[in-house]
Amino acid sequence: MLRAGQAMLDLRWVLDHLEEARTQLARRGAEATARLDRIAELGARRRSVLVELESLRARRNDVSAALANADKQSEAFAQARADMRRLGERIAELEAQARQVEADVEDELLRVPNLLDPSVPDGRDAQGNPVVRSWGERPAFGFAPRDHVELGTRLGILDFERAAKISGARFVVLRGAGARLERALIQFMLDLHADEHGYTEIWPPVLVRDEAMRGTGQLPKFAADAFRIAPFTQGEQTDERTLYLVPTAEVPVTNLHADEILDADRLPLAYVAYTPCFRSEAGAAGRDTRGMIRQHQFDKVELVRFCRPEDGPAELERLTGHAERVLQRLGLPYRVVLLCAGDTGFASRKTYDLEVWLPGQGEYREISSCSWFGDFQARRARIRFRRARGARPELAHTLNGSGLAVGRTLIAILENHQQSDGSVLVPEALRPYLGGMERLPVAS
Repeated sequence: MLRAGQAMLDLRWVLDHLEEARTQLARRGAEATARLDRIAELGARRRSVLVELESLRARRNDVSAALANADKQSEAFAQARADMRRLGERIAELEAQARQVEADVEDELLRVPNLLDPSVPDGRDAQGNPVVRSWGERPAFGFAPRDHVELGTRLGILDFERAAKISGARFVVLRGAGARLERALIQFMLDLHADEHGYTEIWPPVLVRDEAMRGTGQLPKFAADAFRIAPFTQGEQTDERTLYLVPTAEVPVTNLHADEILDADRLPLAYVAYTPCFRSEAGAAGRDTRGMIRQHQFDKVELVRFCRPEDGPAELERLTGHAERVLQRLGLPYRVVLLCAGDTGFASRKTYDLEVWLPGQGEYREISSCSWFGDFQARRARIRFRRARGARPELAHTLNGSGLAVGRTLIAILENHQQSDGSVLVPEALRPYLGGMERLPVAS
């Protein structure tokens, strides 16, 4: 059985527990296990190359010692020199093979998803996600509720046509009270998490290196969903950096501690950050093309936590509760679902989704995913901690969750707090951020 904090996708562990890894990954579906045979093959090749290398290096040492003691004019010396040359050539070949097989193994391991926590239920897709709890009463209207597109148009706060003129499909221009409401939501969420939940606020870059994307699991698996900034040349100056627009603040904030050894006494660490987020949505072609549900650019407040391995499950519950508090303060009915094996994200060990009720669509929609990654990200980004002075460093555990997706929260406010005349009541928690505004009026 897996031990708490075990280095799950360490090559040695995978090779020594191949069938267990296969059984665990099979819960995610056949695709998740497909790379294990290739990893086993590469592992065997790696062992073979390293064994031969070790043997030849030992032989080279023996020949070198013989050369030192041989008569330089003798036939034995000439033969030893020829042997030394052949050994050097073969060792160089094997070293090149070792570098290549190591690179191939790393590439394969980077494409294998995380192993799941035993508490994650079996299931193929979202239909297998059990509801853990619900909060709030769904509003009962004496009229047919409008969706956010119709409401936003009547309020004069959402402009999709001009956004398309500027940038194409899946963008929106927020106008007037809409822009102010977006800004108010960001500030409200940051204040709540920093002041009440104890998070340290971070304002990170939104352009990150490929190492950062790889560290949190976005690369290479989700390269098609990322917006990459190509190298450019201006005059005689060339910038060869490969940079990506962040898909979420999870990327820069988690990588704050890449290549670091943390003091155990500082754990857990908790950060909150706002960033605009950018996703090509290559894997969601044709889905949610109406309105703001799935945009190429959107705002999000992200929660990131670092903890000891044994604290991971409790930290996930704490993180999820912090995200829930936003919805409660805004009076938005929601439910918490536990993602089943087939629906859990690539890097996650266990995930809760918060789904907010949207009357205009007549269904619950995801507004936050709260995930515990175990040591999956920490292994990639080399985030470790030391329990005591002189103790061996261990991999930390990482968690993150949306606290919340701002655009979807705006949608939920419009649809849940709409009035029969098309106006929208502003939740009390937001009114101080809107100069006391109580209602978004219909545009005249």
